[in-house]
Amino acid sequence: MLEIVIFGAVTSAIYAMLAVGFTLIFGVARILNLAHGSFYALGAYGAYVLTSIAGLPLVVATPLVVLGVALFGMGVERVLIRPMRKSQLAVLMISLAVALVVEQALFLIFGSEYRNVPSFVDTKLNIGGVDVAGQRLLTLVVAVAAIGALYTFIQRTRLGSAILAISQDPEAAQYMGIPSDRIFGVVMAISAGLAALAGIMAGPFLSVQPSMHLLPIVKAFAIVVVGGLGSIPGSIVAALMLGYAETLVAYGISTSWTEIVSVAATLLMLVLRPAGFFGKRAAF
Repeated sequence: MLEIVIFGAVTSAIYAMLAVGFTLIFGVARILNLAHGSFYALGAYGAYVLTSIAGLPLVVATPLVVLGVALFGMGVERVLIRPMRKSQLAVLMISLAVALVVEQALFLIFGSEYRNVPSFVDTKLNIGGVDVAGQRLLTLVVAVAAIGALYTFIQRTRLGSAILAISQDPEAAQYMGIPSDRIFGVVMAISAGLAALAGIMAGPFLSVQPSMHLLPIVKAFAIVVVGGLGSIPGSIVAALMLGYAETLVAYGISTSWTEIVSVAATLLMLVLRPAGFFGKRAAF
């Protein structure tokens, strides 16, 4: 039981980092960003390049990678998405194209082989008779700290207030002089940076290969549907539910059945409560 509690918490933490960024950009800019998983993959590969090839310590490489992916996300929003934002279908197609381009670029540069991302912590800890890799526990701590810092930033800073205003009423916010385009770029950078951080932290114990962007986007989409589109609290609750549900299925049935959980949860929620648990506009 303790094993399920610990590993379920770690899985939920990774999903929460992915889903919070995904729902943040939707809640503010009304963008379903299908390239979100690519930011996760770029985070893992960026850590691999700077540590294994450039020889930098992981502690130094991590902020550089997160900043680089955040700037890349901001550039994608500014150059590709912003001119087409009025058309949801166009935005979906553009973000999907970005995801495919990133995947193919990773294939061409690194090949299809699995890559090893170094761990911050190599030791194992024994908690109540359960051996847990220190990297997994650190991932849990970092996820809680990152999401807590994001919530504090949104609630306590001037820029956070502007993000809240745009998410609640874009037209009124523009009349008040809030530069919506600049806010959209900042939010995309935050979203991409969170996904990159998730990739760096999870990379040492998950598969790092070019198509690794597919699973995160499926998980993030399932979580925001269950929690409620645009709701950060809903995303966190849904991430916990999905993470523990998958862990229970893995221990009770088989790990090969875990991928069905997110798909089944999405279908059930769309049929029974399309608005998600947190309903309408519970954003932030």
